[in-house]
Amino acid sequence: MSNVYKKQIGGDHYQSMTIQPSEFINKNNLPFAEGNAIKYLCRHKQKGQRKDLEKAIHYCQMAIDRDYPEKVKTVSEKLQDELEPITDFLEEAEKEKKELEESYKESRRQTKERKEKERRTGPIDSFSDDLQNSIKESRRQTEERKSKEWNKNNV
Repeated sequence: MSNVYKKQIGGDHYQSMTIQPSEFINKNNLPFAEGNAIKYLCRHKQKGQRKDLEKAIHYCQMAIDRDYPEKVKTVSEKLQDELEPITDFLEEAEKEKKELEESYKESRRQTKERKEKERRTGPIDSFSDDLQNSIKESRRQTEERKSKEWNKNNV
């Protein structure tokens, strides 16, 4: 090539460099964005300071967007992402509903059992037994809930 790279028009900020950015860019057949990023990186101390570094970053971002575009999500995928927390909430609510239904059934069973016992033995003895059974059941349910929470947090 000719001495075209020894000559600079419009300043001298490339003259102190061993190889001018334009020569490096052309000899390596670099695309536009990469070439400009190199140019601004090389000259930032002699010319544009911070502004040239910001320009270099801008051109790097152009190359990233061009060569590594983010996967665009389909409408279905976006909706799935939006619905996931709602689905999780509904599943949890359904579990709690089942637990309440079971607790209600157990309460009804105990009430029926207590009434049967009251008919046979009288209300006071029946109440004392029911209270003890209720306390035991309440403790069992509390332990079961704590165990589930511990498993959920430590799995």
